[in-house]
Amino acid sequence: MPQLQLPMFPKGVTLINANLGFVTQDNTVTYIYGSLPIFSHAADDLKTFRMFTSQLYINGSARQAEICRAFGVSRISVKRSVKLYREKGMAGFYAEPKHRGVAVLTAPVLDKIQKLLDAEQSIPAIADELGLKADTLRKAVQAGKLHKSQKKITPR
Repeated sequence: MPQLQLPMFPKGVTLINANLGFVTQDNTVTYIYGSLPIFSHAADDLKTFRMFTSQLYINGSARQAEICRAFGVSRISVKRSVKLYREKGMAGFYAEPKHRGVAVLTAPVLDKIQKLLDAEQSIPAIADELGLKADTLRKAVQAGKLHKSQKKITPR
C-alpha cells in the first residue's frame, strides 16, 4: 500500500507554499518540491528564474501571489513572464531582443532629399522617387533635419 510522503524541507529553505520551497547556496538557487530537488539555476540568471517561476504557475504548483511573496517580485513581472511563456514557450526567454532596423536617412540621402526639397518637389513625390516612406521625411522636416522651402505668396 502506498505511503504518504510529507514535505520535509532541509534547513535554510524559504517556503513558496506548503509543498514547494527554494534554497540559495554557493550562488545557486535550488527549488525543492516535498523533499526532492527539482530544478536549479545560477542566482544571477534572471531569464531562467522567470522561465521556471512561470512554469510553476502554469503547471499549478504555485500561485502568482505565492511567487511574488516568496521572491519579492511584482505581480506585473510575473504576469508578463507567464504571458511570454504561454506565447513563445521556454525559447521566448532566451531569444535575442528585437532591435531597430538600420537608419535610412544617412547624410548622403539627407543631402539628396534637401536638394529635391529646394527644387520644390513634394514630400510624397520624393518618397516615391527614393523608395522611402513619406512619414519618415515629414518627421525629418519636423525634427529640423530637413528644411522645406516656404511657399511664396504673391501679393495681389
